[in-house]
Amino acid sequence: MDTQTRFNSNKRETAEWIERLARFGYAAKGVVYSIVGVLAFQAAFNWGGKVEGSKGAFQTIANQPFGKTLLFLVAVGLLGYVVWRFVQAARDPEHNDDGFGAIARRLSYAVSGLIYGSLAFAAFRIVFSGGGSSSSSGGSSTSQQTASLLSQPFGQWLVGLVGVASAGYGFYCIYRGIKTKFRKKLKLSEMSSAEENWATRIGRFGLISKGIVSLIIGYFFVQAARTANPDQAKTTEGALEALQQQPFGAFLMGIVALGLLAYGIHMIVQARYRRISPQ
Repeated sequence: MDTQTRFNSNKRETAEWIERLARFGYAAKGVVYSIVGVLAFQAAFNWGGKVEGSKGAFQTIANQPFGKTLLFLVAVGLLGYVVWRFVQAARDPEHNDDGFGAIARRLSYAVSGLIYGSLAFAAFRIVFSGGGSSSSSGGSSTSQQTASLLSQPFGQWLVGLVGVASAGYGFYCIYRGIKTKFRKKLKLSEMSSAEENWATRIGRFGLISKGIVSLIIGYFFVQAARTANPDQAKTTEGALEALQQQPFGAFLMGIVALGLLAYGIHMIVQARYRRISPQ
């Protein structure tokens, strides 16, 4: 085997491994959001659940029989998703356009990789810790991180930028859901007609719900920046609790919780049917 043939073979094998990691990552992300959605739906109607974010979902997994093993697999899957995001940021394999849109997209992939990298790290910490059954302190850690950011030069602007970015991502999710843009990246030819219809409906509902949560999170971060109060910053858990406190809050939170479950299912569909081309 000559050098060029060996190089092409190694490149192909690397691409295949990246694709496997990406699919595993989408599945792991889907599991986490599905658990968040189920717990929030139960909490909305006082059926024994609890409003949790991603880290709370990790603890829920860890508390199950063989939970540490399951959580370890989820953490590995999230690392696979991180690898895929950084490949997208570095090489933009799914797009050929140039200009500001491509640059912004690559930056969003890199940021997503960092966010899910921190979540994977948090999951590994639970796996290898001796503790266990307490709920995550996601809210306090968010306040601490926001306080640290506020203490930096131009800290209020930085926190405000986080809020604007979250809101922008929320609008983007809603747009993708309404326009069903996600269908272009799915192998629809491998689905039956019924599977395609359900994948479209679930994906639309999930993306719109994810967008609503991101908009609420963005609002809270902008408020934290405006008031210089880190306690104003909230993540998914805080956004769901804010919905719960509104008129008809149980109904609103229940709908959005089902939407997050739908988003989790949408991620699992992506794991199976998404077009992934790492090269």
